Amino acid sequence: MELVVGATGMVGSEVCRRLAAAGRPVRALVRATSDPAKVEALQEYGAQIVEGDLCDRGSLDAACQGVDAVIATASAMPFCYEAGVNDIQTVDTDGLTHLIDAAKSAGVSHFVYTSFTMDNEFPLRNTKRAVEQRLMDSGLTYTILRPSYFMEVWLSPAVGFDYPNAKAQVYGTGENPLSLISFQDVAGFAVASLDNPAARNTILEIGGPEALSQLQVVKLFEELSGRPFEVQHVPEAALAEQQKTATDHMQQSFAGLMRNYARGDTVDMVATLKAFPVELTSVRDYAQGALAAT
Repeated sequence: MELVVGATGMVGSEVCRRLAAAGRPVRALVRATSDPAKVEALQEYGAQIVEGDLCDRGSLDAACQGVDAVIATASAMPFCYEAGVNDIQTVDTDGLTHLIDAAKSAGVSHFVYTSFTMDNEFPLRNTKRAVEQRLMDSGLTYTILRPSYFMEVWLSPAVGFDYPNAKAQVYGTGENPLSLISFQDVAGFAVASLDNPAARNTILEIGGPEALSQLQVVKLFEELSGRPFEVQHVPEAALAEQQKTATDHMQQSFAGLMRNYARGDTVDMVATLKAFPVELTSVRDYAQGALAAT
């Protein structure tokens, strides 16, 4: 039995789908306030639903009983953030720490944790690294996944890449390469890690099949859509000032993520793909699907 924490999220729900499709028993941790439609989708996959909360250690102890592996994809950012209730401290720091401790107490054999690649200082990044260290020190067999930026998020209107209206907000010069990755491929690596000895007690940095700059991505969308894009640059200095003056951890972290995006983030996948033969989604693949759906 595998327990997925963050099961109603983008990566977590895909992990549940893949596990169920492979015939593996999967337990999905959901909160009492979770979207009923998302919970129903998990049930349709065949997941066993268990109610709990990262802020409630007792519920985590119960959820971990009889579990072989935990796959943790949960985070308060970007969709569930609520200061003092669901935030970086309560969920990403305290909650994940409670989950690691609960997994160890329950005798879980493997813990897969989804972190990310970014290394400039900001609250979410600092929390991710602290939780990674807690996991490595726990005595549990671990796999730490460090994906680069999700193309489904960063190439979407939510962060200024408004491809339906041929407009793109570009961070920094737009010339630094990024190894954008699909959330579906991150889920693929999480599932593949369960049975692959190469995933034991290791950190896997993962990205897409090619590194493209923001401006190269804009040109790709222009080519596929047949429309010129209106491009607006956000200077890195403005992002630095935004990060400096932000009054809460969420805004500081968003600014930090955007600054790192401006600087570029590349991952060499050659060695990783030899050990994990995951078929990676290209930005072109994503763009074709996104534009077809508009």
